[in-house]
Amino acid sequence: MRVVIIGGGAVGSSTAYHLAKRPDFIGQITVIERDPTYRFASSSLSASSIRQQFSTPVCIAMSQYGWEFLRDMPEAGLKQHAYLFLATSAGADILRENQAIQRDNGADISLLGPDALRQRFPWMNTDDIALGAVGESGEGWFDGPGLLAELKRRARGLGVAYVAQDATGFVRTGDRISAVTLADGSDVAADIVVNAGGPWAARIAGWAGIDLPVRARKRMIYVVGCRETLEDCPLLIDPSGIFFRPEGAFFLSGRSPGPGEPDPDEPSLDVEEAMFHDQVWPALANRVPAFEALRLQTSWAGYYEYNIFDQNGIIGPHPACANLIFANGFSGHGIQHSPATGRGVAELVVDGGFTSLDLSPLGFDRVIADKPLVERNIV
Repeated sequence: MRVVIIGGGAVGSSTAYHLAKRPDFIGQITVIERDPTYRFASSSLSASSIRQQFSTPVCIAMSQYGWEFLRDMPEAGLKQHAYLFLATSAGADILRENQAIQRDNGADISLLGPDALRQRFPWMNTDDIALGAVGESGEGWFDGPGLLAELKRRARGLGVAYVAQDATGFVRTGDRISAVTLADGSDVAADIVVNAGGPWAARIAGWAGIDLPVRARKRMIYVVGCRETLEDCPLLIDPSGIFFRPEGAFFLSGRSPGPGEPDPDEPSLDVEEAMFHDQVWPALANRVPAFEALRLQTSWAGYYEYNIFDQNGIIGPHPACANLIFANGFSGHGIQHSPATGRGVAELVVDGGFTSLDLSPLGFDRVIADKPLVERNIV
């Protein structure tokens, strides 16, 4: 069997590794990655964090496998730290509903009122906060480039071939893909093709005449310094939409556009410092008074593979092209779910279905049927 994976980031390389290590897989795996430096890859530019605080059981289960996988990979540098979602009175019921789902699915999440939050995080302003949800275990952050490099190293050690070219199209034989065409005009023969194209996955799907609801949206990370130490600082998600977490002596911060704000497809990756000064910094200083004196150290922008349908991953084939498997649209949680995604896609290829963790709720059928599986906790 010839399997061709388009995209060698965390999802594509995890798929290659999980497939290649299967003793019952017989065949050749080729990963097509146009930028082997991964300079602009989402895997390299993300905040590289993992949480169990999702609102859908399948995402919680994927994070639980991801945690186990990262814990057993020293090269990923996993560190356990809490996520903390804050809510005003308007959002408190959603936190309660989410926490009930999380606890029912084995996630160790506590709800804290304003007094408990002040006691645990005395550096934080809780004047407008009604409730917080904090992960007591199984959450934290890791070395994203380290994870990617190790996945690729392990995959290549198992015989996976990496081709440093851009894929440009498909060769079709009936309703199946028989080869992937490269920029130099050559073809790579394929029995199975995996779309792991991240922000550009919709372009790849379009070669098969399939409308994939995934778009490249710009997100920015601002690295800031603060003179004061914030003891036991979690990855904090504020009701304003900003987030921050420690990173060594500094903090990573950012925000997603709010309702009605411009969020165009595939814009230039210029960093918008005005957003930091006008929106991020004021929100940071409101939540943490010590941040009034912070200093912006550096910043970067990258693409976020945003699923405009329901902000959840799409994993599995499309009925119009049975040998094209999708692994796309994770809307900010692709790198933490890359271990579970890679294992699941490997099962689809070898077993014809999911055998360890049922990822069928994330199948393409829900898009075709217009039945979204909405993920509330998008960061």
